[in-house]
Amino acid sequence: MQAAKQSGGAELVRDLNVWHAIAIVAGTIIGSGIFRVPGVMMKEVGSAGLVYLVWIVGGLLSFFGALTYAELGAVRPWAGGEYVYIRDAYGPLPGFLYAWTWFLIAKPASIATITTGMVDVLSTFPRLSFLNTSLLALHLFSSKTFEITYGHLVAIAATVLISALNYIGIRKAGGFQLVFTTLKVGMIAAIVLIGFTASSGGWGNFHTTFMGARGGMAGFMAALVAALWAYDGWNDLNMVSGEISKPERTIPVALITGVAIVGVLYIGINAAVQYVMPASAIAASKVPASAATEIVLGHWGAVIVSIGMALSMLVTLNGTIMSGGRVPFAVARDGYFFKALAEVHPRFHTPALAIVVQAIMAILLLLVGGAFQQLFSLAIFAEWLFYMIAASTIFVFRHREPDIPRPYRTWGYPLVPALFILAATVLLCYTFGGENLQNSVAGTIVILLGIPVFFYFRKQIFTTEARKH
Repeated sequence: MQAAKQSGGAELVRDLNVWHAIAIVAGTIIGSGIFRVPGVMMKEVGSAGLVYLVWIVGGLLSFFGALTYAELGAVRPWAGGEYVYIRDAYGPLPGFLYAWTWFLIAKPASIATITTGMVDVLSTFPRLSFLNTSLLALHLFSSKTFEITYGHLVAIAATVLISALNYIGIRKAGGFQLVFTTLKVGMIAAIVLIGFTASSGGWGNFHTTFMGARGGMAGFMAALVAALWAYDGWNDLNMVSGEISKPERTIPVALITGVAIVGVLYIGINAAVQYVMPASAIAASKVPASAATEIVLGHWGAVIVSIGMALSMLVTLNGTIMSGGRVPFAVARDGYFFKALAEVHPRFHTPALAIVVQAIMAILLLLVGGAFQQLFSLAIFAEWLFYMIAASTIFVFRHREPDIPRPYRTWGYPLVPALFILAATVLLCYTFGGENLQNSVAGTIVILLGIPVFFYFRKQIFTTEARKH
């Protein structure tokens, strides 16, 4: 095992090979989105042709992001990923604000969103309908009740179990990711094949339209937001760069291959759904993939998709927890956060305490953060803001460090990263306003609250350095 280059004590180990890395990319991206969003997209644009255009545009933009991050990860293959890029390009304060936001909002909200969504899926099974039953309800205010359900316990248990898996070793978590991502890909391929065996289906469904669609640029952009959400998660690999073997080669291969695999699967499952159902039926369905397989196989078709959704979210949860724990670890190693979070477990060689604290944060947010959509909205603005900032660092490094070795150079530079940054900017404009305005403003305030925290830790660093001299 090759130790990652960190200072003092036990170290991270480069135990993830290229197959683990591909599984982290593909397995983290494929959650519940592909099963849910085709209906949302059809409501917005109204035709199969436009839905496919949105999928292609969203896939290309995500691929452009992956190509950009492939160069950044190959040149700076250290724990923390985006934190490292922002810190080195723009200084410690912007880097800290990224880490602060990820630690306080983005990762806990993502974890809580995934586990809440998993419980939503499981509760559709008749035998598990009790998950919505309340265990405890406290009336805090006239309009606010604090409630704990059986579903909360399941979500908490999933968070704890997957965090424990990541606590005891990156290799074990990577192995879990590889096995279950392979199973997940197989299940999605099976759903695609099932769709195209429908006797009632036909290619004529591709020419149907949904007359009640929003349409226009507003509809297209809303559908694109949904598609980009379904593609989200490819950046998580870069956060565990310090534990990837031969990162200069593995990171580019995994990012490009993983996003390409997801794009093919997404196009395939969308085609299968469209083959089975006309546009109006897709728009009316909450989970079109489930409705399509139910048409073909009856009740068991819906069961297969529900199992696939739950499995997908479990694998996504593993990738999210794995990557999230490395961010507070990296910033703490620089001295700008609590020192205990910078410690590596002497036996398991993982940022153990950072993983535990992340789990606690996610559970707290799960209990107080509300429903699935509220949790998602809390994270989306902060995530895309820092995707945009992190991607922009490639221009800084190309200008500032023209002669350093680049094992991989972004194809299509500078157009490819510029298009990704432009897309992130447009997405931010759409997610900041409208129904998400309150969450976006709250997220911005939390980001800014990190400034005095940064200066507190910087003062501690200066005080320590002064004592040494």
